[in-house]
Amino acid sequence: MPLSVSVEEAARLLGLGRSNLFKLIESGELRSVKVGSRRLVPRRALEEFLAGPDVSAAS
Repeated sequence: MPLSVSVEEAARLLGLGRSNLFKLIESGELRSVKVGSRRLVPRRALEEFLAGPDVSAAS
């Protein structure tokens, strides 16, 4: 897997629609980076999102 993927590829990997992925990005739940005119999702951001919230931070 590359270091980052397009929004479309990230949506496919997560089983979500493109607009739902953009909602996650806009809400801050999923990190992304803008490179020129492209929006990319780092692989690490996908892994962190799938891992869920850090429960130890809530204590």
